[in-house]
Amino acid sequence: MINQPLPSRSRVRDEILADQRVVEGVVAAVHDQVPVYAALDDGRLTEVRAIAAWGVDRLLQLWATDGTLAPADLRRFRGIAAARAADGRPVQAVLRAYRVAATVLTDEVAARVGGLTPADGFALARVLLTALDTLSEVVATAYAATTEDLAGDRDRALRLLLDDLIAGRHASAGALTDRSARLGVHLPDPYCLLVAEPTTEGGPDMSYEAAAGLLAALGDGGVSLSTVRGSRAVLLLPQAAGRRAPAALDERAWRACVISGEGLDRVAVAHRLAADALDTAPAHAHRPGRVLTDADAHILALLAGHPAATPDHIAHLVLGPLTEPDQRHLLQALTAYIEAGSATAAARALHLHPQSLRYRLRRIHALTSRDPRDPWQRLTLDLARTIRT
Repeated sequence: MINQPLPSRSRVRDEILADQRVVEGVVAAVHDQVPVYAALDDGRLTEVRAIAAWGVDRLLQLWATDGTLAPADLRRFRGIAAARAADGRPVQAVLRAYRVAATVLTDEVAARVGGLTPADGFALARVLLTALDTLSEVVATAYAATTEDLAGDRDRALRLLLDDLIAGRHASAGALTDRSARLGVHLPDPYCLLVAEPTTEGGPDMSYEAAAGLLAALGDGGVSLSTVRGSRAVLLLPQAAGRRAPAALDERAWRACVISGEGLDRVAVAHRLAADALDTAPAHAHRPGRVLTDADAHILALLAGHPAATPDHIAHLVLGPLTEPDQRHLLQALTAYIEAGSATAAARALHLHPQSLRYRLRRIHALTSRDPRDPWQRLTLDLARTIRT
């Protein structure tokens, strides 16, 4: 038998659901009062907003009809809880978020008290308390089950950890630390994030086995993670492992971009930067033995019109020691070489012997790992010196 809506409660429910500020108020309160949620990015807050909208609608429906939570409600709560457990959000924070949301909802009903009776108020309290009690049990069970599943398949658990880092699904450094501890790992910091793909286009998607094979070739006994994004392998490695990448990639006929200038809280940023670089880099940037770096990625983002860093930071990434005052003569040599088009002409402009100019070009190569004679690397050096302020 389906309970019929009670007129006064139904009116209040309709008013609240029609007011978009209510859900925004719930999200704002959770964001302000629960520290873990304050660290969520816009993408994750969109998910919180969707859950809040459903929860407000469903709880008011139960109140308006004197109903009770149905099996479908429990399945949904269980799914939400399992997702939060997998992405490392602490169970205490999740339950507190629901309590904060219940308080906001109570205040909204109280603001529309006209026509309601004490019995209506008691009914609302009963619905919310029953829901919170049931929710606590469901969430605790889902968290325990998810944790057990993750621990039972460690390889899959580590892959899911990197998947969530790439997607930005970790609410805080504390949540990441807790999840890593449960898996018995200490993530490399500093690290390098390597995104690699075959040089031939149109092939099958990358396999987990192929990504794991590259990981084994680059690993050095420290904690390293691998996963797959479409046709690309994504590896989180100790920073030193990036230096072994060219040989391993050449053996497989793969190309890659390595990002090492971001923190663990910005793995999603690093992945987006590397993926965009692979999407936009010209073929000659991938010459044999060349792995794109964070400097290349930032230059490509700049050329695409959406720089991910300030001009000074990009210039420092590319030029490195050349930005220091005692290396001014090398920067002058680079400028003369780029503007003149040859070492002989540059030497003449600077009143140097050509051999002296070539020596300075070799020093630039040694200090920046960029050969001014290479077309792509010369372009990156030229852009970096141009935008430097």
